[in-house]
Amino acid sequence: MGVDAGMLALIAAAAVATYLTRIGGYVLITRLHTIPPRLQAALDAVPAAVLTTLFAPAFFNGGWDVKLALLVAGLVSLRYPGLIMLFAGWATAMVARHLLGL
Repeated sequence: MGVDAGMLALIAAAAVATYLTRIGGYVLITRLHTIPPRLQAALDAVPAAVLTTLFAPAFFNGGWDVKLALLVAGLVSLRYPGLIMLFAGWATAMVARHLLGL
């Protein structure tokens, strides 16, 4: 089985694009003396967007145990720090799977 030159070129292009997108934000921020309010607002929205992309597929494609765990974790996160939220979500999923049979 030979190495496909087109596939190697595609992998190299994807690696370069990934590197440039990651380093681009860092270079942009270091060149700015002050962060414009719109950029600050966009940066503040990134964590919520990332969490949404992680949780939404699991919520809509997962079973009832996953849905219940995510709901409990979301509610706990409103009041308690992240580690407690993770434990609450994990414990809910374990109870749902092993005791409730979900």
